[in-house]
Amino acid sequence: MPYDAPVNDISFALTQLAAIDRLEGGEGFESYDPELVGPILEEAGKLARDVLAPINQSGDKAGAQLTDDGVIAAPGFKDAYAAFRDGGWMGLAAPEEYGGQGLPRALALGVMEMVHGANMAFGLCPMLTFGAIEALVAHGTEEQKETYLHKLVAGEWTGTMNLTEPQAGSDVGALKTKAVPNSDGSYAISGQKIYITWGDHDIADNIVHLVLARLPDAPEGSRGVSLFVCPKFLVNADGSLGERNSVKCIGLETKLGIHASPTCVMEYDGATGWLVGEENKGLACMFTMMNSARLNVGLEGVAVGEAAYQTAFEYAQERKQGKTEGVDGPAPILHHADVRRTLTTMRSQVMAARAICYACGVAADLAEAGETEEIRQAARLREELLTPVAKAWSTDMGVEVASLGVQVHGGMGFMNETLAAQLYRDSRIAPIYEGTNGIQAIDLAGRKLSMADGAAMGEMIAEINATARSARETNDPQLVQIAERLETASASLAEATRWMIETMKSDRETALAGATAYLGLSGDVIGGHFLTKGALQARSADYKTRAQMTALAGFYAETTLAEAPGRVAGVTKGGEAVLRDSEALFGV
Repeated sequence: MPYDAPVNDISFALTQLAAIDRLEGGEGFESYDPELVGPILEEAGKLARDVLAPINQSGDKAGAQLTDDGVIAAPGFKDAYAAFRDGGWMGLAAPEEYGGQGLPRALALGVMEMVHGANMAFGLCPMLTFGAIEALVAHGTEEQKETYLHKLVAGEWTGTMNLTEPQAGSDVGALKTKAVPNSDGSYAISGQKIYITWGDHDIADNIVHLVLARLPDAPEGSRGVSLFVCPKFLVNADGSLGERNSVKCIGLETKLGIHASPTCVMEYDGATGWLVGEENKGLACMFTMMNSARLNVGLEGVAVGEAAYQTAFEYAQERKQGKTEGVDGPAPILHHADVRRTLTTMRSQVMAARAICYACGVAADLAEAGETEEIRQAARLREELLTPVAKAWSTDMGVEVASLGVQVHGGMGFMNETLAAQLYRDSRIAPIYEGTNGIQAIDLAGRKLSMADGAAMGEMIAEINATARSARETNDPQLVQIAERLETASASLAEATRWMIETMKSDRETALAGATAYLGLSGDVIGGHFLTKGALQARSADYKTRAQMTALAGFYAETTLAEAPGRVAGVTKGGEAVLRDSEALFGV
């Protein structure tokens, strides 16, 4: 089945749930016009459906190949990238001074959802380039910006992020790659990096690597890490490509999924690079790229979940098995109640995660373009709060929804030749990318809740309660019932939040043992808030939209939100139980 971009759902989430129109006229977004949203999403949908989706399964089967001349992309990917590049999609949210279109990043997220939904392995390449662009805009020198940004924004070159090393996974402070100063102000970079997504390929003329390394006199740990820009081909003074740099791919990882995305082992052998930002401040610079990537990875969960839903829904209409009332002969399994429940679970979870991700994207844009410092500060807090939730909750959701898609397919879903199986395999990397979801939970509980004396989550809960009141005030019986579930769930989140904040002060280990459960509860309730808001906003929409949004919010309220009170104990008591019984279980 061809991927059919959910343009209406994405547009609704951007405009009605995330309120992207608040960005109109904001500083840096002078080119943004709300009337652009529909046409841009429609065109991106065509690219996803007609160019990227057709090579998704074939790319999975063929994979990328390492040759003596470097990595060769899966068949069709080079032409597909040319279509992406020529359409100007890389520069959608980039500054106009470097050739971009200066549109909101939240709108670019809508485009990238379609790209990832059609072909996640492909989407990883531009996703990393977006992050490289943001990092260089924020931290690069004027010379570096002039050298690299125009080509990156145009899509002629791509970017990568080089963090992980064989001995250092998520512990970036343990990396050993060295950067030795050269006499001309450049640095000689030597070391090995692993798990480098699209670290080498043949679809663009040059690859701009952003590399974390240590200077000779750097202090130990993360405080001694610096960031360097190190291109595959050196760039001449006139902007043309020069000689090949001393960096190459020496191996491709054999992975569970995303086979068409080359995951490279990169060797730097005295490669020439240039410092980005200040010495020993590289991690702060890289976090600009990582925060961008975390939100985009969260969106991968949304995208793969949407693709899994579409694939399962199509199969459920075609597969006939068993009997059901009102159908003569074997009935399509879509008519069976449990299959409908499964599909509704998939769709409601996807829409909730979509709203969380787009709300985070709009907050990130407002943090820069808000009219007043008060608006910018509030948006900054919301972005900080939602980033770990968007990344972790959405990617966990993506895996679960892809698994449900396999279940709808039954035995056929377990066959590797089906798209359902590929989506399940592809989805599993997202909870690991850009800081595992356990790290996101620690970030939420350990840092984000304490910001501004707890204002970030406090304001989120106040907004959730306001949405519940609005739903109750409609006097619509269905919305009143949804409001009751949301109010109870919000109270549960508030209770868990109070416990987490207090316990972090007195017993950090016990608090962090409940952090993953807390993030899950946060995502559940915030997702329910947005679905309820969607049902409210859809009251003035056409009948189909109103009926669908009310159905999704109602189902979510009676399933996910209804479980919220019972999940509080998982936060407040579950961690305590783990630590109390660790010796018996693990011998520690």
